[in-house]
Amino acid sequence: MAVAAFVAPFLLPATVRFVAAAAQLPDVRLGVITTVPAEHVPPEIARHAAGHWRIDDPLDPGQIIAATRGLTAQIGPVERLVGALEQLQVPLAYAREALGIPGMDVETAYNVRDKSRMKQVLRAAGVPCARHQLVTDPAEALAFADAIGFPLVAKPPAGAGAQATYRLDDDAALRSWLAATPLDHDTPGLLEEFLVGDEHTFDSVTIGGRTVWASISDYVPPPLEVLRNPWIQWTVVLPRELDDPRYAGIADVGPAALRALGVRDALTHMEWFRRPDGSVAVSEVGARPPGAQISSMIGYAHEVDFHRLWTRLVILGGFDPPERRYAVGTAYLRGQGRGRVRAVHGVDELQRRIGHLVVEAHLPEPGTPASTGYEGEGYVIVRHPETDVVRDALRQIVEGIRVELVEAQ
Repeated sequence: MAVAAFVAPFLLPATVRFVAAAAQLPDVRLGVITTVPAEHVPPEIARHAAGHWRIDDPLDPGQIIAATRGLTAQIGPVERLVGALEQLQVPLAYAREALGIPGMDVETAYNVRDKSRMKQVLRAAGVPCARHQLVTDPAEALAFADAIGFPLVAKPPAGAGAQATYRLDDDAALRSWLAATPLDHDTPGLLEEFLVGDEHTFDSVTIGGRTVWASISDYVPPPLEVLRNPWIQWTVVLPRELDDPRYAGIADVGPAALRALGVRDALTHMEWFRRPDGSVAVSEVGARPPGAQISSMIGYAHEVDFHRLWTRLVILGGFDPPERRYAVGTAYLRGQGRGRVRAVHGVDELQRRIGHLVVEAHLPEPGTPASTGYEGEGYVIVRHPETDVVRDALRQIVEGIRVELVEAQ
């Protein structure tokens, strides 16, 4: 019987699926460390979890250490300490080292969390990635812009996904970002060369330092364009065919990047570009399951429970590479206007035409506030053995559905 603790700060729906999957693994006794009181733990977790410990700050390694020790009285000595959120990876690594629990170490966790350090490590290893610089004052930022040229990308050094990430097209945009972003040695900003090309993901499993399985997906359009245009309804496609020449370069560059960063036993989410000349450049790497419905999409593409697959990997060390049986795509529905959802147009016609392809959908509900995230107010996931059928279905969705927003009177 394996004894594990899962750090899950707020038990939001996406996290609940991972925790519930972990709690239901055979031969696993699971304790949950969270900010949520025991009486508010969702039933799909409470029915199966063997222990619960509430903390105030889930990013404090000291509180994680104390909670893990406290769980020992409930479930026995903890042998694995895991969490699905990117922000948790460094605190978890510190806690593991303090408690002598196997798992990703502090150095590797910093390599995949600190975006500036990540790129330093990658460039030193000869892995292609964007030129970058940490800036602590406007003079450094302006000098970097002079050396690299526009456009640039500005982001926090420890950001997650596309959060707080901006494209700066000219000197005026850079100065506006500087005015809104106080910089000093304790809170630097990260400026990067803007990579041009098609953007993809490389989601992979590494065991013993060797990449044993990978999944590729396509962003259409790239996330930065989505952030700049809040009305765009965008898509992610998991093609069935992974031997497409467009993906050839990442088969070597992706594993090389993970080796350079020190990743040995983990599932990682990498974002990368295929540049116009066909070359590959790594954008970012996260030691966590992918977001934006990609975890669910991988499950649909391989006919597996991806949440269970990940939890079995990180808790029991077991992984059976699944076979890719389908192409899968998600269309993200984003509102036009401001305020609350007034109506969703075009659903009935699309249901008639492509409803048989839909495997999961979350349609915006009238009256709900507009989303503050880039995923939008809802989504539709479609699946088919042929990638072109999935791409065409996504095109019909983003062209045929319109989410109408209206401000309160």
